[in-house]
Amino acid sequence: MARLTFIAAAALCLASLALFWPGTAMYDTVTQYQQVLTGVYDDWHPPAMARVWALLAPFGPGATPMLVLQLVTYWLGLGLLATALARVGRQRSAAAILVIGLLPPFLGWQGVVLKDAQLAGALLAAVGIIGWWRLPGRPLPRAMWIPVTLLLGYAVLVRANAVFIVVPLVVTLAPRPAHPLAKLASALAGIVLVLGIAPIVNHQLLHAQRSGVEATQALYDLAGIAARAPDSDTTGLTGPEAATVRSRRCATPFFWDPLGDDAHCGTTMARLRALPTATLYVTLASAALHHPIAYAGHRMAHLNSTDRWLVPFRWPSAAPSAASEPNTLGLANPNAAARAWESLTAAIVETPLGWPIAWIVVAIAALAAALSRPRGPARDIATALLVSALALEASFAVLSIASDLRYHLWPMIATAVASVLLSDRPAPRRVARAGIAALLLVVAGGVAARAILPLPPQTYAGMLG
Repeated sequence: MARLTFIAAAALCLASLALFWPGTAMYDTVTQYQQVLTGVYDDWHPPAMARVWALLAPFGPGATPMLVLQLVTYWLGLGLLATALARVGRQRSAAAILVIGLLPPFLGWQGVVLKDAQLAGALLAAVGIIGWWRLPGRPLPRAMWIPVTLLLGYAVLVRANAVFIVVPLVVTLAPRPAHPLAKLASALAGIVLVLGIAPIVNHQLLHAQRSGVEATQALYDLAGIAARAPDSDTTGLTGPEAATVRSRRCATPFFWDPLGDDAHCGTTMARLRALPTATLYVTLASAALHHPIAYAGHRMAHLNSTDRWLVPFRWPSAAPSAASEPNTLGLANPNAAARAWESLTAAIVETPLGWPIAWIVVAIAALAAALSRPRGPARDIATALLVSALALEASFAVLSIASDLRYHLWPMIATAVASVLLSDRPAPRRVARAGIAALLLVVAGGVAARAILPLPPQTYAGMLG
């Protein structure tokens, strides 16, 4: 049965490659591929991904090498976990893991060559290798730490906020320290350390030019405070600038983009954008302290938007694109079968399966269930997955500037996999009841909002305006 499970995973990988070949290229994809072709890299998008792409470019044209990389790592991780479960007699759980891989909101995004899909693939492969050994109760051989470390290292570099995934995942899986407070302290120290090292790797080792991307969070939050505190003189914006931010609705909960677009609000923010990044964050700290309610209101409005809870029906940027961004670089469009799959994905992401807030509720309930049972391989891996998912979601409360569903891809996948790992025994009745009640309330609120609120613009330009 275990061998058949792995063969099934391999077959699904091949089928996925055939389905999505040659891969969909979105705007970010085109920008990164241009860097691969020119050899000039910046840090607006992760230079680690562009450098890996440059290494793989001789093996195929356009986006295909990266499509192969993210789909192979995706199915390798799921296949190893499913096979390990089959080896310990959990055939239904093994099948469920493979079904997770086929869910359109997950697989659909893996057909798009993006850092989020690369991140999910690398993390799943690393967890799959660990699970292959640990689920049957065997220690991970030292030689296996090499691929696991490489995969986790790539994951932490391929998205700026992946540190909030990788460090909690590693610390939770590690046998020491054992005390929860010691683990928390270790995780915080690890996050600070990685945040300090990552820019050195990007700029010194990968030779990426500075793009100013690190200033976007501060600019977004300062504009958000100015929009909610009209008389504030602590945001760094002049009176006329703050008035423009309010009149043009520059600080939208959906994303920061109007603030970077000169046709909308970019010129208004130009003076602030020219300031040193450290100065911007000192200004933000002062503004948040002077106007905590305005800051909290701005962040909660964005958190609701990115978690897709009390938002209108067809809130944008949920489904993968069914066509590549127009380009002259040779990045082709997906085939008809891929377009049909993405159409199915577009329908499913409008259900609670595509609402990050629903997955957050499930993750919290699953974590409570995991912590109530004795330690064991399945419980330990599930706990690490859930902690990494919730740590990333928690980070969005203060560090997030856009509402794309793909930013939540890992927490959703990790929660689904962890739930299967924990399915060998029922959750405590109190936890199950509380989780179901919370999920029903969240879903009811989301359905009501989608029924009442007017449809949003369905184009990028419309959302900018």
